[in-house]
Amino acid sequence: MTRRRPETLAVFTEWAAERYGDHPALRAKGAPAVSYAQLRDVVREIGCGLIGAGTGVRAGDRVAVLSETRIEWTYAHFAILAVGAVVVPVYPTAGDDELAWMLGDSGATVVICENADRAARVEGVRGKLPALRHVLLMDGLRALPGPAAPVEEFLRRAAAVADGDLSSIVYTSGTTGPPKGCRLTHGNLGAVLEVNAGLIRGGPGGRTYLYLPLAHLLAQLIEFTTLMYGGELCYFGGRIEDVLSELAEVRPTHLPSVPRLFEKIHSVVLSLAESQEGGRERFEEAVRIGVLAADGELPDELRGAYEEVDQRLYGLVRAAFGGELRWALTGAAPIAPQTMDFLRACGIEVFEGYGMTESGGVISLNHPGAVRYGTVGRPVAGCEVRIGDDGEVLARGPMVFPGYYANEPATRETVDPDGWLHTGDLGALDDDGYLTITGRKKDLIITSSGKNLTPSQVELAIQQSRFVSHAVMVGDHRPYPVALITVDAEEVAGWAAREGHDAGDHEAVRGLVQEAVDAANAQVSRPARIRAFAVLDEDFTVDSGVLTPTLKVRRKAVVERYAAEIEALYMP
Repeated sequence: MTRRRPETLAVFTEWAAERYGDHPALRAKGAPAVSYAQLRDVVREIGCGLIGAGTGVRAGDRVAVLSETRIEWTYAHFAILAVGAVVVPVYPTAGDDELAWMLGDSGATVVICENADRAARVEGVRGKLPALRHVLLMDGLRALPGPAAPVEEFLRRAAAVADGDLSSIVYTSGTTGPPKGCRLTHGNLGAVLEVNAGLIRGGPGGRTYLYLPLAHLLAQLIEFTTLMYGGELCYFGGRIEDVLSELAEVRPTHLPSVPRLFEKIHSVVLSLAESQEGGRERFEEAVRIGVLAADGELPDELRGAYEEVDQRLYGLVRAAFGGELRWALTGAAPIAPQTMDFLRACGIEVFEGYGMTESGGVISLNHPGAVRYGTVGRPVAGCEVRIGDDGEVLARGPMVFPGYYANEPATRETVDPDGWLHTGDLGALDDDGYLTITGRKKDLIITSSGKNLTPSQVELAIQQSRFVSHAVMVGDHRPYPVALITVDAEEVAGWAAREGHDAGDHEAVRGLVQEAVDAANAQVSRPARIRAFAVLDEDFTVDSGVLTPTLKVRRKAVVERYAAEIEALYMP
């Protein structure tokens, strides 16, 4: 049987060039496409420079990459892997202390920086990095100082890499404590690619739009998977506000995203509908009809109504995604059920998956062959999943990492002697094997009356309101739960303009939030209902320290930052 993936990631570009040759592989905004053969040649050129006399990267050396998502990230990525070195991705949003920690903890000998500003940040903490030898700029990787190694040496190094060798140390953007470095082998990621080969529909002619940070493992898996199939990886231009216009320009067939993008488009369309009298009711009916059609249950008497709304609504939404989207993936956080129904109604398939860095990025996945909305899919082939006695999701398989870098105690806490990865997530498996995630173990709230509450259930319910940006439940060792809530300024401004209100009218805005809280309270048990809430004057951001680079809430940081607001909610 023909192998569906390269032997290791080290020979990936050689393997892909043999299969896809002159087909387009990469495309940056405003630049011609780079073919698979050209990608191989660039990777060879950079790799020969890295192991040449000027830089001297050895097999096993840790090489960090500090950059936003861009085509040069991919060049550096494959070149580092090809020379047998270990990639250490670093989020550009990392603060100086976090930057110094990741570079120092990993023992990085080389850092590849996007530009001079990033390089200056590394130089600023260099005194804490005894292993660091070189700080390189991305734009100079194809002309490194000193004589380059011969291509034969490059190819020998790539061929010598084995499945058990480290491919990367990926630091988790933990919500507490310093990040931990997840050691991932070529075999771990190879197992994930082998699984994806049977699930993802792709190939030459397909286009994947990538705006997610390549410092995150999910984006790296998308990079590998797209190129393994012979598709074209299209990079966003660097301004998050331009994503929608770039989608129309790129016309992707595949789109990986966090839920926020999909939820934002849903909110915009709903907002436009509500600007017309009776628009909300017509919108909800359009979604109902569309879901019936998507499920193959559309009655003949609704066929005409479906075709009419397809022209008026569904087609416009598909056009907003470029008009050719065949497959979209969402993960990292739960997505609102209403948004999933809306996208299905419009004829856009969005598949929700679940994984963590420690599992090679994948544990379970909805896909065209098996999907159940409201779940994160079935465990992928080769990955066993069971639910522990305390409700924790446990996973085992070849994609599970060998442990944290230089942190054996944390490894022992996370992977037990039988090889089961303790994910820290709470979940359930239904009779058909579909997995549902219900919360985080460490986020459980125990009230002073002894009630155990899962905050994510209430928080997600509140965040189903398009006017709410974030909701955080508080109540550990307190008599009842309360919430800190931030609003979506754009949605509130649009509502205020339609209704003739002042967007700065605190009481009017609080009324919108009260509706969201009341709707959420109606969905949960009495002990979990929010008894009081505060609408914060600012949204949560990465820069303020209350969100991780992957936009997860740092619950402890929120509680510390807004301690006064929390105390006020419990005042008589």
